[in-house]
Amino acid sequence: MEKKFNLLILLCLSVVSNAQDFDFFYFVQQWPGSYCDTKQSCCYPTTGKPPSDFGIHGLWPNYKDGSYPSNCDPSNSYDQSKISDLISKMQENWATLACPSNSGSTFWSHEWDKHGTCSESVLDQHNYFGTALNLKSKLDLLQILQSAGINPDGSSYSLSSIRSTISNAIGYTPWIQCNVDEEGNSQLYQVYVCVDNSGSNLIECPVFPHGKCGSSIEFPPF
Repeated sequence: MEKKFNLLILLCLSVVSNAQDFDFFYFVQQWPGSYCDTKQSCCYPTTGKPPSDFGIHGLWPNYKDGSYPSNCDPSNSYDQSKISDLISKMQENWATLACPSNSGSTFWSHEWDKHGTCSESVLDQHNYFGTALNLKSKLDLLQILQSAGINPDGSSYSLSSIRSTISNAIGYTPWIQCNVDEEGNSQLYQVYVCVDNSGSNLIECPVFPHGKCGSSIEFPPF
């Protein structure tokens, strides 16, 4: 009887451990104008040019020490039939700009296999993509920035004003990632916000990624 009880305890602990196998998510949105305005350029997906709006890059499980799990379950690979009802929204909000031009399925497969499988104790494949789309609908970064006069017109803006504008609107501090255009100018590339490990609520980021921007960065058109 005692052995059975101990086994039950171990099983319960295992379930709890699997449910807590990461600490939080990075939810990352990308500005397409900055992706394309580089030496490597870009290719529009086969469905056509995406909207001139921030697009989802990913929803990434992370640890508080800055490391992250990846490729956690090779047996649970991407299956587009499980998200068929989300594809039209994903084509609009989670478009690929990689070359050669493609439908987006390679991008989505990569995101699920590398990152999504590490959150499968919380989110199955449909809920993983659905959660990211829901977060995108709640975090309209372009509207937030434009309401403060920060427009994607090739002008330069201070990094502090971009960060504070987003922070004031959502109540949490974002992390801004930059890349460089063909002339070597720093430009607004990606915005990271943090989400609790249920995928439900924004939180303050326990840790930010490495990297830095210039004090003044461009916001290119798309």
